[in-house]
Amino acid sequence: MKRKILIEQTAGQIRTFFLENDDIAEIHCADAGSGEKRAHLLGDIYIGKVKNIVPDIGAAFIEIAPGVNCYFDVKDAEHAIFTTKIGKKPLCIGDELAVQISKEAVKTKSPTVTANLSFTGRYAVLTHGNTRIGVSSKIPKKIRDEYKDKLKGYQNDRFGIIVRTNAKDIPFQMVLDEIESLRSEYERLSSAAPSRVCYTCLKSAPPSYISDLKNVYMEGMEEIIVEGAALYEDICAYFESELPSKKSLLRLYDNPAFPLRKMYSTDIALEKALREKVWLKNGGYLIIQPTEALTVIDVNSGKGTGHGKSEAAVLKMNLEAARESARQIRLRNLSGIIIIDFINLEEKENVDLLLHEFRARLSEDPIQTNLIDITPLNLVEVTRKKVHRPLHEQVKGEVFHLQQPGNAL
Repeated sequence: MKRKILIEQTAGQIRTFFLENDDIAEIHCADAGSGEKRAHLLGDIYIGKVKNIVPDIGAAFIEIAPGVNCYFDVKDAEHAIFTTKIGKKPLCIGDELAVQISKEAVKTKSPTVTANLSFTGRYAVLTHGNTRIGVSSKIPKKIRDEYKDKLKGYQNDRFGIIVRTNAKDIPFQMVLDEIESLRSEYERLSSAAPSRVCYTCLKSAPPSYISDLKNVYMEGMEEIIVEGAALYEDICAYFESELPSKKSLLRLYDNPAFPLRKMYSTDIALEKALREKVWLKNGGYLIIQPTEALTVIDVNSGKGTGHGKSEAAVLKMNLEAARESARQIRLRNLSGIIIIDFINLEEKENVDLLLHEFRARLSEDPIQTNLIDITPLNLVEVTRKKVHRPLHEQVKGEVFHLQQPGNAL
């Protein structure tokens, strides 16, 4: 697969576009500012204070900055690094401990934090609290077994290691060097935490566009085009430090008269990724509606062959809708519960074929995505791991209208 990355700065944001075979597969947007604008990012580690405990839901609320209260699962306290302990219970109001943002704030929901700290590299993750040695399921079984065998010496009761998919085609020594670097970082933070005051930020996550580069698959990467000299220098510094062998992929684009967004039509691609209606090639269309609790995708026959027509025609439309739904889920960074209402099929074997195709397309998503089942009402249930905010909550600047005329269900 041919891959390419475009990174541009516009409307006070840095926008990253991942292209696969010349089609935009992912869009990520991040504030270009610093200071308060970048506060409380995914991966930041703070000394927080327990402000409230709610036993009925097994949760606590931990303040990581004045007035910033975060949701915390009390089960995580078992392995917490406490800097101040008030009582003998596993967690007490007034306790101070190291916590990491595991989910960013979404609309009215506060950030979620955990005491199970993670230190993420390009090839491996060191996990405090979770002590298992794991290997990505996307790595072939033979290589997975080799990694598990080679890493047995790291088994301990303080931290674990997860080998990432990016490690599948590189020498083991590179992975080992990174693990040692992550362990040194973990030991430094663990030693320093007890002497730090409440609300101290022990570790600042890199800007999200750098994290995106750390997480992306480099297999088949042809070039990484960066618009703007200052942004280019920042990204060059990252590659020199973390990925020098791939620095040659970087290319500076600096033509104010014809910006990157015009050359690659990224502004049009972004606008389309925020529309409620998505047309299919066969004349049908999808309606995509995020709500507070879940996202609904409704498949409509539109101008194509649909209700009342042959089973084969309906199956063909549903298969295209499944492929496009999987693409849109990744493109828009939809997460949590997703319900897809396909056009009803009568034959069980056709339903099975549809689910098989949809499951296969969803499996191509780098973020964990699972097709759960189809309900008696013929609604297909999908879950996708929540990491960043959905695209429509990331974008600012230009005015994009999610509701297009005539698109109501």
